[in-house]
Amino acid sequence: DLPWGKIGLSICYDLRFPNHYRSLVKQGSIFLTVPSAFTKNTGTRHWHTLLKARAIENFSYVLAPAQTGKHYNGRETFGHSIIISPDGNILKEKESGVGFYSVFRYINRWLEQ
Repeated sequence: DLPWGKIGLSICYDLRFPNHYRSLVKQGSIFLTVPSAFTKNTGTRHWHTLLKARAIENFSYVLAPAQTGKHYNGRETFGHSIIISPDGNILKEKESGVGFYSVFRYINRWLEQ
């Protein structure tokens, strides 16, 4: 529970299983988190599409922080930390580099509607 509502927790692998998110929403979650380390290849193909789908089908915010860059073992992660609204709009996206965004402004605006 957060002051604004319930938050549902998941990881990147869960993103392919819509029933997990449906279960979180049925338990009262209005925010869905998806911390991730998608590879660059998979992220390029699926990241935005799957996150938008989870937001739209559950009418929930999706908050998805993501690892980015090349790692010591040569693996490259996609990054693109993102905040998506319940109607599937990208509110903020960190397309490259290190950094962060605060979701509070968006949450307050949505709750006032």
